[in-house]
Amino acid sequence: TAMDEKTVQNDSERREIGGEAAWTLSSAKPGNGVEQLRDDNFETFWQSDGAQPHLINIQFYKKMRIKELQLFCDFKRDESYTPNKVSIRAGTGFHDLREVHLVELDEPDGWVSIDLTTKSGANEGCLEYLRAHVVQIAVLSSHQNGRDTHVRQVKIYGPRQSATKGFGTELSRFNSIEFLHFSCIR
Repeated sequence: TAMDEKTVQNDSERREIGGEAAWTLSSAKPGNGVEQLRDDNFETFWQSDGAQPHLINIQFYKKMRIKELQLFCDFKRDESYTPNKVSIRAGTGFHDLREVHLVELDEPDGWVSIDLTTKSGANEGCLEYLRAHVVQIAVLSSHQNGRDTHVRQVKIYGPRQSATKGFGTELSRFNSIEFLHFSCIR
């Protein structure tokens, strides 16, 4: 089944940036690696094959603004392989990773969203995005004290930026009949 099974939320304010990164895993059973983690198929999964913590490393070639991370987990199918405690770490490289979020999952069934923004400003009305070259997802423990883990999909999102933001004004304000007349290029 494709990604529409348990749909991901509206993408008007975010974009998936995982394709711009190099993905590595601490370990994987043959046939259950990065390809299955990113193939948009809920029937496939990454299965770790080693000692905990189990790591998913996401490396970007430049510092990225990161808004959200999503994991697809299915306790009903994966039982003791389902992640229980997950640490999200970020930094400029592996040498300076710091924990930015610790999440406890209670028998997850579907997308688990992890917001990586913080509120800032005088009235906390501004969103500040996590900025990093490297994001690491560390599965610290699995349900029922399971040794290995299954994660079915991972998505990482950055903010969607208006194409006209740098012009100083939003072009959508130009909607008179005269402007609309020339809005199409042939």
